[in-house]
Amino acid sequence: MNSLAMEERIEWLRAELRTAGSITLSEASEALGVSEMTVRRDLRLLENEGVARRMRGGARHAEPESFQLRDSSRGVEKRLIAGKLLPLVPSKGLIVLDSSTTMYRLAGLISSGTELTVLTNNIQTFQLLQGRPGVTAELTGGRFDKSSDSLVGPLATATIEQLTPDLFFASAGGVTETSCFESTLEEAAVKKACVRASRRTVIGADAAKLGERDVAASVALKDVTVLCTELDPGDSRLAAYRPHVGQLL
Repeated sequence: MNSLAMEERIEWLRAELRTAGSITLSEASEALGVSEMTVRRDLRLLENEGVARRMRGGARHAEPESFQLRDSSRGVEKRLIAGKLLPLVPSKGLIVLDSSTTMYRLAGLISSGTELTVLTNNIQTFQLLQGRPGVTAELTGGRFDKSSDSLVGPLATATIEQLTPDLFFASAGGVTETSCFESTLEEAAVKKACVRASRRTVIGADAAKLGERDVAASVALKDVTVLCTELDPGDSRLAAYRPHVGQLL
């Protein structure tokens, strides 16, 4: 019975991670009726399988997910962040949107422009912007990375380095007081190139990413002009980040 109960817990955790994208120890403990220590052991097994990546107080899904599934995860927070970022989008000039689903949401709110060019390394964002009056969408080119739904590699970074965007809009897999993080080295390299080329960098990430790390460091927090979350800028959870960025939104 103990073995069967463990198998049932593992399958529940696997399904929950795939559906929700992440889970906390307290949530899983309450739902499964076991201690947080038991959940932690179960998550360690899933981490060894490559299914979960443990984070402070829980774990998040580590297997490659479809763009649609990632877009549906924490959708309310992403909509709030995109809405807060929209006034920062100029009516003309060149901006860069990264491959995140949060910036895909922002692209969906850009209704028109006057000679606005949007460069992205995400095919879905590129397609979404087609036909918008006064908006020209461009792809970086590069190798398609299924794990992040992005175009990466030397061609992508070379394209970016030839340009001087006004703004770089990006999300992150994690944000600490010193750096933002990505799930792959290749995506981190593209974002570093975007920061070097752009006049200003805007990071939009939901509060669940605060204090978390991922595989590769990307944008240094000192290079971030605006850090936007779904929280009120005066929220105490943002206090540690206030001295390190130009503005909290």
